[in-house]
Amino acid sequence: MDVRGWFLVVLCAFTSLAHADEVSVVPGKVLLASEAWDDYTNPDGRGLAWDVLRKVFEPAGITLQTRSEPYTRSVGLAQRGEVDGWVGSYRDEAKGVLYPHWNFDSDHIYALGLASTPAPTIATLGNYRLAWVRGYKYEDYLPNVHRFNQIERRDGILPMLRHARADFYIDALTEAREVLGQADDPSTFKLTHIAELPLYVGFADNERGRGLMEVFDQRMAVLVKNGELKPIFEHWNQPYPF
Repeated sequence: MDVRGWFLVVLCAFTSLAHADEVSVVPGKVLLASEAWDDYTNPDGRGLAWDVLRKVFEPAGITLQTRSEPYTRSVGLAQRGEVDGWVGSYRDEAKGVLYPHWNFDSDHIYALGLASTPAPTIATLGNYRLAWVRGYKYEDYLPNVHRFNQIERRDGILPMLRHARADFYIDALTEAREVLGQADDPSTFKLTHIAELPLYVGFADNERGRGLMEVFDQRMAVLVKNGELKPIFEHWNQPYPF
């Protein structure tokens, strides 16, 4: 072997080792932001999502740290790299972040409307006037949606439906049930299942985020295969999404 050939072999070997060291080094903690959803991402670190993500990261030697912020602020923090990621994103919902292969849960999407209104289906949603909370962008994930309003808060939804200012309110099952629980007579309203939308962690687009996302995908593949996440969903009385 001539000198040039020997040099190239050594250089390639060194580069491969350096790259292997780079991707194998991940932070000892992961800081994730989320809106505070009851029994899902509680500010005290309790809830289904936090328990799932703790099961994903902590056996790999990565301590989960949580931060409660409004949803849109959580997205911005991840985009700027001020946190390692945010919880509860739909696929490709935001730019400037990294999406893993695996989702960690699914949003069970329901339509809340008057009991007297014909139940909608995913195919007939376009026939109705819809409403949902600003920022959820259901128009990007539900087909045939043409007429919709985005509202700031959930406290005026039932009067909006009673006075026919919208036909259906769209939200995840937990939040839709909370709204229905505000009704004096819940029997005057009806919940209809519409769709299942996978939920992701949107990781920061930097070296930390890439390393954490790689660990996330590796661990999720193992946990789904061996069923270790099932007891967490059972504990929180939620459907198992895998």
